[in-house]
Amino acid sequence: MTTHLETSKPLSIAVLGGGSFGTAIANIVAGNNYDTRQWMRDPERAEECRRLRENRYYLPGVSLHPELTVTSDLQKAVGSCQIVFVAIPSKSFREVVQRVAPLLAPGTMLISTTKGIEHDSFHLMSDILREETSGMRVGVLSGPNFAKEIVEGHYTATVIASEDETLCTSIQKVLHSETFRIYSSKDVFGVELAGALKNIYAIVTGMAAALERGQNTISLLITRALAEMMRFAEAMGADPMTFIGLAGVGDLILTCSSKLSRNYRVGYLVGKGRALEEAVAEIGQVAEGVNTIRLIKRKADELGVYMPLVSAIHAILFEERPIPEVIRNLMSGAQTFDVAYSVKS
Repeated sequence: MTTHLETSKPLSIAVLGGGSFGTAIANIVAGNNYDTRQWMRDPERAEECRRLRENRYYLPGVSLHPELTVTSDLQKAVGSCQIVFVAIPSKSFREVVQRVAPLLAPGTMLISTTKGIEHDSFHLMSDILREETSGMRVGVLSGPNFAKEIVEGHYTATVIASEDETLCTSIQKVLHSETFRIYSSKDVFGVELAGALKNIYAIVTGMAAALERGQNTISLLITRALAEMMRFAEAMGADPMTFIGLAGVGDLILTCSSKLSRNYRVGYLVGKGRALEEAVAEIGQVAEGVNTIRLIKRKADELGVYMPLVSAIHAILFEERPIPEVIRNLMSGAQTFDVAYSVKS
């Protein structure tokens, strides 16, 4: 039985974005008996989804909820909505937010689900939401969440991060189901940064799989990736302890160990000898880690943060360095402390 938010009028919720995760979120919300609208930029794709009741391109074989409204009309999508999930790739995120901002009522809850960083500014998506809107309540949704598994009913959890506790409670009620749990956090920056960083490391574990390295190697890469993420988080002002939760290590393990991950698949194809451009084209969907690696490498160099895996991935993807040479350099680097953080003084 669905528990609705306490409100004097029926709750209306919009999801901006026609990709796999946006579609999964829209289906969950509609299934919880809320007035749900999903906006897609492409009118032809929106019409196809309405006609077939299926997002054939991103989630083939998954039936859209009968009460989910799919539209390419932005005003129709967000009009009178109290909650708007923004599931737009980072490259287009600001442009869509600029378009939707004048259509939103003050106090609307804006929830980013995008795990990326804006290329020109190094701004995270919550920064863009605050910069391009006024009087809104901002949150971030992030965690180990493959859309395909969510809609198939596999047990899944995620994190809603906001300093607004009422917003967190509202999103927990809207999304909760028998198979989907939502935990809360006040560390918006840390949760969002974790979601962006983990994509990078899925590329290198994909490469390791392509080179037929064993589970020892994958474990090594994931664990040292977490150490790098925590160092970078601390330098950027986020709470490194956020990274031991679902949005950090949880999402890192998922993304680095599954062929469902776009970033893992890009790394796998590169590891098999494909050019980066060919690998990205073959995936056919946005792999945010490719866009993020240059930004993190530049920022890490600027801050003096030791991130050997980031440097190695950058060397392979953008400096045309041979993978065996990069691996040799990694394995001959300085052997430092295993765990940098301790509860003991």
